[in-house]
Amino acid sequence: MMQSNTAAATPPNVAYNEMQDGRGQTRQHYRQLQDWLSEMPNERLTQKRDDADTLFRRMGITFAVYGENAGAERLIPFDIVPRIITAVEWRRLSRGLTQRVNALNSFLSDIYHEQEILKAGRIPAEHVLCNVQYRPEMQDIEVPGDVYAHIAGVDVVRADEGEFFVLEDNLRVPSGVSYMLEDRNVMMRLFPELFARYAVEPIEHYPDILLDNLRSVAPAEVLEPTVVLLTPGAYNSAYFEHAFLAQQMGIELVEGKDLMVRDGFVFMLTTRGPQPVHVIYRRIDDDFLDPLAFRQDSALGVPGLLAAYRAGHVTIANAIGTGVADDKSIYPYVPEMIRFYLDEEPILNNVPTRILRNPDDLAYTLEHLSELVVKEVHGAGGYGMLIGPKASKEQLERFREQIKANPGRYIAQPTLALSTCPTFVDEGIAPRHVDLRPFVLSGSDVHIVPGGLTRVALREGSLVVNSSQGGGTKDTWVLET
Repeated sequence: MMQSNTAAATPPNVAYNEMQDGRGQTRQHYRQLQDWLSEMPNERLTQKRDDADTLFRRMGITFAVYGENAGAERLIPFDIVPRIITAVEWRRLSRGLTQRVNALNSFLSDIYHEQEILKAGRIPAEHVLCNVQYRPEMQDIEVPGDVYAHIAGVDVVRADEGEFFVLEDNLRVPSGVSYMLEDRNVMMRLFPELFARYAVEPIEHYPDILLDNLRSVAPAEVLEPTVVLLTPGAYNSAYFEHAFLAQQMGIELVEGKDLMVRDGFVFMLTTRGPQPVHVIYRRIDDDFLDPLAFRQDSALGVPGLLAAYRAGHVTIANAIGTGVADDKSIYPYVPEMIRFYLDEEPILNNVPTRILRNPDDLAYTLEHLSELVVKEVHGAGGYGMLIGPKASKEQLERFREQIKANPGRYIAQPTLALSTCPTFVDEGIAPRHVDLRPFVLSGSDVHIVPGGLTRVALREGSLVVNSSQGGGTKDTWVLET
């Protein structure tokens, strides 16, 4: 399950249409796809969609939604019409993502060391130091390469005249890359003739880049690092992805019970005895990583892991404490981080955001509640949010009281006319709202595979793309030229 909240969109007739321009003409890079779609009867597309579902089911690509009946696993709906991004568009997006993640890594290094940005008054200190995601245990820990967010999933949307905006930064345990890879695999199996019409940038090398990236941040004295992927176990909603990535990288998939700390070093328990571990790609939240340092009732983590980390004997990716940089109350300050650390102007803009702990922002939001999207600072999965234009009077009043009771818990954003892409639905090809999550890998260098996870709101008029609330995915094509 991809954890993210997508902003609301105004009705589709005012959204940026990625396939057609304002005169209803098909954009140049979509013309071959348009020709192909016109050649394909609906019955054929329906059969191909059913074939895709069969492939996903055979591969075990499912997710669970917490709170549902035990064992209630679902396929994430897959749309067989690809989204196409030009090489020019991708170059700008890629530069902006690299710039943003570099600034976020600088911010994390700074707040856990000198805290210069706080001393300069560029970000209110209480927003950081009183944030529940800030980990004082990380203070003054040196991490290899000064990299904290080794894997970042940055959610972007297109609005206005097609401009990309960053909606949020996912720096803790970002998920969804397995769906990006498997969507491409299925498309290549089902529609080889369509790939013959386009020169599409490859993405299948992502696991190799990820492994090289993780090895590059191993403790300095280690020449042949051992990397493992730490999972909470088979009942986690993203377990398929954990197992998939471990298999693709050729590394061990481990649970906390498979690891131990001895004399400040981490070992993996094997049939050949304890084997040293140098890099842990963790898919477990901070609170559960080490019962000696965080939640004492955690059965998922490794006792003593923080001590080994502090001693520099193991690298944890992403680093403990990265969550403070992807908190929604910190998000409005990322452009300022770019200016402060990189002395550059942001390439990608934020969505304008009001922080409701600020009295002026609170007053404006309460007055314009029916026009805004309001999100919980720590919310995820499309829950804990209000889409004002779609809310009933009763919902608005209920949310108004919740905001008044605890304004610091919320942020507010304008409704966005999210872009639409052609999508195959029951009535045929129709526009549906989409977002995009590219994956940025930081190690000895920064790498972004050309593409990302496109999520699509399959229901007509739907404003939330989350898989937990009826959204699906589609393959994302970045053209070579």
